[in-house]
Amino acid sequence: MSTHIEAEKGAIAETVLLPGDPMRAKWIAETFLENPICYNQVRGMYGYTGYYKGKRVSVQGTGMGIPSALIYCHELINDYGAKQLIRVGSAGSYQSDVQIRDIVIAMAASSTSGINNSRFINADYSPTANYDLFKKATEYANTHHIKIKAGNVLSTDEFYEDTFDDYKKWAQFGVLCVEMEAAGLYTIAAKYNVKALVILTISDSLVTGERTSSSERETSFTKMIEIALGTI
Repeated sequence: MSTHIEAEKGAIAETVLLPGDPMRAKWIAETFLENPICYNQVRGMYGYTGYYKGKRVSVQGTGMGIPSALIYCHELINDYGAKQLIRVGSAGSYQSDVQIRDIVIAMAASSTSGINNSRFINADYSPTANYDLFKKATEYANTHHIKIKAGNVLSTDEFYEDTFDDYKKWAQFGVLCVEMEAAGLYTIAAKYNVKALVILTISDSLVTGERTSSSERETSFTKMIEIALGTI
């Protein structure tokens, strides 16, 4: 048992899917896993362990933002022995050709967060995906004819920014979309020598103004879950 997760030792698998929304964690477990058992309800941040095609898998909600996600990632790695962490989340498109419900796999994560400033003073650390997981995910998607886009994403600390058009600066430099956790996950995974990957579904577009509903974001983004589970 850790500070924020009430699971007993051994209750969490080495491979963990990480949705930000705890209700999405519940939906993933009940929809995709066999015999899911809820191991955590602390702060309403659901965690489940079950089986997918015979492989033991856990799903843990992390909340929104790097600080919240890092609490759960740190405890999963250090208290429960997690070895593979795969974020399955939503993102806002920065590009006209990255459309609603498109799948984006984050090769790297730029960030407006100051999370690494105290570690790397006067220097920039570049958080990146684990190559093995990235390769398996892209191969699975190609084999199963699931269209994906891969590249740089932006992890931000602010959901509501002061200037709406700020995204255009990042878009000009090829950033595909914005979310709130990838840079933190890739950094902590590198620190503790575990594997991490971020798979995202586009839930809204800053280019067109389109957006999905909260219920759609919670229960209908199935393709990224299929890729994540196929990867492991």
